[in-house]
Parts: sequence; C-alpha cells; structure tokens
Amino acid sequence: MADPTPPSNVAEYSVSDISFSIKRTLEDTFGYVRVRGELGRISRPGSGHIYLDLKDDRSVLAAVIWKGSVSRLKIQPEQGLEVIATGKVTTFPGQSKYQMVIDALEPAGAGALMALLEERKRKLAAEGLFAPERKRALPALPRVIGVVTSPTGAVIRDILHRLADRFPLHVLVWPVRVQGETCGAEVANGIRGFNALAPGGAIPRPDLIIVARGGGSLEDLWGFNDEQVVRAAADSAIPLISAVGHETDWTLIDLAADVRAPTPTGAAEIAVPVKAELMAAVDDLSRRLNSGLVRLVSARRTELRAAAAALPAARDLLALPRQKLDFIGGNLERGLIVNTRALRTRLIKAETLLTPAMLSRRTLQARDRLTGLGDRQSRALGVAVRAQAQKLEGISRRLTPQPLTRQIGLGTERLDNLFARLVRAAHQANQNRRRHLEGQEKLLKSLSYKDVLARGYALVRDAEGQPVRRPDDAPAGSRISIEVADGRFDAVVSGGGAPAPEASPAPESGATGSGTADQAPARKASRPARPRADAPASGNQGSLF
Repeated sequence: MADPTPPSNVAEYSVSDISFSIKRTLEDTFGYVRVRGELGRISRPGSGHIYLDLKDDRSVLAAVIWKGSVSRLKIQPEQGLEVIATGKVTTFPGQSKYQMVIDALEPAGAGALMALLEERKRKLAAEGLFAPERKRALPALPRVIGVVTSPTGAVIRDILHRLADRFPLHVLVWPVRVQGETCGAEVANGIRGFNALAPGGAIPRPDLIIVARGGGSLEDLWGFNDEQVVRAAADSAIPLISAVGHETDWTLIDLAADVRAPTPTGAAEIAVPVKAELMAAVDDLSRRLNSGLVRLVSARRTELRAAAAALPAARDLLALPRQKLDFIGGNLERGLIVNTRALRTRLIKAETLLTPAMLSRRTLQARDRLTGLGDRQSRALGVAVRAQAQKLEGISRRLTPQPLTRQIGLGTERLDNLFARLVRAAHQANQNRRRHLEGQEKLLKSLSYKDVLARGYALVRDAEGQPVRRPDDAPAGSRISIEVADGRFDAVVSGGGAPAPEASPAPESGATGSGTADQAPARKASRPARPRADAPASGNQGSLF
C-alpha cells in the first residue's frame, strides 16, 4: 500500500544540531553583556563553582560563576544584593536552557553597598562579635605596639611622630594594602600574624595593635568591612584599636575592635600617655611619699614617748612576783618532809599484804580455774568435731555419680548447641564479606579509567610517565606515550597545540585529546576519530549542573 503522506522538501535536523546551533547563535549575539539585577538563589557545590539567579520584577536569568573566576570577584555574591554582572550568555544543551557565564561581579552603586553593609552588620551582631563583654581593656603602658597599615602612607608617619612626642617605645609595622581587592585578606592576616608571635621570641609580641588608615569614600574603606577582618579583630587576644578614616567615617572593624579612635593620630594618643606628665606625676607622688613618711615617723615617736612616760618603774613591776617567790621557797622544805612521810606509810601497808600464805592461796585458785577451762575446751572440741563429721557426711551423700553424670550431659548438649551456632555465624559472616567484596569490585571497575579509554579517549604521558594535561606540558620534539583502549604506542611531538574549544570537563585520570604527535601509520589507523567541536555531548559526560 502506498504512503498517503506527500513528501516534504523541508530539511530535517537532529536534536543536537538544533541545540548547538542555538548555542552558537546566542554566544555570537551576546558574547559580552552587562546585566543589572538582584541576586536570588545561590548554590555553592563542592566543585567550587557558584550557581545563582539574576532577577528583576518580571524575569529570572540563571547564571554560573566558574571556580577560576570566583577568586577574582570584587565582592562575594549574597542573596538580595543588587549587582551588575559582566559575562556572556550561552546555553546548556543537556537541559535545553540558557544561562549567563559571569566573569565579574560588582555592586550596583553605593545604595547596594550600604544594603550589603547593613546586612553583614546584622549577621555579625547576631553572632555576638560586637558585644561589649567581648572587649578588653587597653594596657596602661604598653612596651611594644604593632601597627597594621600601609608602610608608605602618611598615616604611619603621623602615628610614629605622635608616639615619639608622647612616649617613645618599640613599634612593629605589618605592611598591608589599605585599599583594593586584597585589602581585607591582608589586614586579617596582619592581625592574626601579630597574635601568632610567641612571647619572649626573637620578634617581640605586641602588647597593643593599631589598625589604621586615612579617610576615603565608602568604596575606599570597603576592605575594612570584610567579614574576615571583623572576625580576626574579634578573635584577637591582643587588645586592638581601630583608627580607620576620619571621625565621621565608620566601618565594621570599629564595632569589633576594643576601642575606636577618631583618627590615626588619636589612636596614638589613646595608646600611650605623655611621658613628661607621668614623670611629673611620679615626682609629685615621691615628694608626697617622703613628706608622709616624715610625718608618720614623727607621730610614732611622739606616741612612743608618751607611752614610755606612762609605764611604772621596773622595781615596782617586780615587787609582787619577788615576794610570792620568797613565800613559795620558804614552804618548799616543809612540803618535801610531809610528802616523804606519806609515801613511807603507803609502802609499809603494801608490805604487810604480801605474805606467803596469801600467795599460796592465790596460786591454788588460779590452778583450779585453769583446770576448769581445760575441761571446757575438751568438751567444746568434741562437739565441734562431731558437727564437722556430720557436715562432711552430708556432702559425701550429695556427691554421688548420678548427679555428676547428669551435669556432664547437660554441659555436652550446651557445647554442641554453641558449636552449631558458631558454624552458622561463621558461614553468614563469610557470605557478607563475599557480597561486600563483589560490590567493591564492581565499584572499582566503574571508576577505572579503562572505561574512559574504551569510549574513544586516549591517555597521553610524557617521557617520565606523567600525564600530559596541557599543550605546554609537551613541547615540540619531546617523546610521549599514548595509551588507548587496546594498547599503547610512542610518538614524538611535532609542534605546539592550539587551545581546545570549551567542552565538558575531562576525567581526572589524565585522559586528554590535545597535542600533536608523529606516530606510525598502523597506530593512526587504530586511533578513534576526534569528535567535532559542535558534536553532541555523550550521555556519559555528565552535565555542568
């Protein structure tokens, strides 16, 4: 039967042809764009890329910031922040969606910076970093002061000049940039570096830290609003003075510092007192101390003389004890005579009681008592022996062969049951280990780079056997080794390769398709053809999302 549908002359396209044609059209039309919008959903997977949404009141634009561009951003993306994003618009054919690849991100004006600043301030305040109880008292007279600032600006000269005028001491300067993208990280490292110095080391540990910078706009002072600077100031074990900008300027480090100074010069005045004033105060206190000691000694001398005049003479104090001693000495001889007579009388009475008849009577009484105790002991021993014999007879009646045989049988049966349970448990454990080993074997096979080679890739190594990941790793004339699915062959690089077009990430095992090599004709025939740049991605290559 003939096909009733008439033939059509409209060209047919595959899904991949349409997808990549749209991708090239978008990238050619919107190869460089600047988009203003509010940051919506933000996702940070473990790969290091950032996926986010740019939105306004009517539309949402998906965007991605690759890992290599994240470290170069002036600001970190935060939800709700209005920004201007610079990059290109492209598509992701695997999900039929378009997206923007962002290369640079900046806030959309001072209003956005203030909104970001207020949001960051609320977040850090909620963590308690600005709490008054965290702040430490400044040392009254520090011996070493650490200053975190630019070594070439006027700020450090003003601080050193003011310290020299008031109280010269040892000053350590930690050089940092006080403006720009790296300002926050350098200032935070400076604060942590001073805290990391060991007391008594080759470099003295500061007793006080001053973070200083001259005045400027909000953008100029933005580095001191960095979150890592605020956390470093709050965690500092050394008291810290913040002297950033003029008196009307304020940053987040001012809230986390122990003391805020209106200017860098004011920080130096807060840090140390005036040496001349201290010396004058010490001299005044010394004079007052000497005068007070003189008055105290004079008063104590007067009191001592008054007390000595009120005391009686020595002979009057000893008259009564001397009379008492004479009375006791006169009675001592008479007391000794009376005591000797009383002791002699007690001795005579005791002697009359110790007669031979009395001793014989007491001896007979003791012998009778000893005989009675011996008889009682013999009777008690007989009773105890009979009781132990009866107890032993009862035990012997219980230890008959029949109960012992029954206990042995029960023990044997219990031992057999335990042995059977042991055999079953060992068999089950072996089965579990076998299943675990089979699973590990399957996982090893799925993660092996051999499967990647079987899909048409090649593993290129240099003469030392290291993987070649970029064309610069294999200069012209160097020998390389190329491993494919069914073997390996050697080649010589004839020229530097051009950078490959952007494609899906290659496997981490080092498989690559870049580089140009001279090789034998037989090997050329066995290598798989290089896929076109606009060819559709294989289903095994994963996705960017």
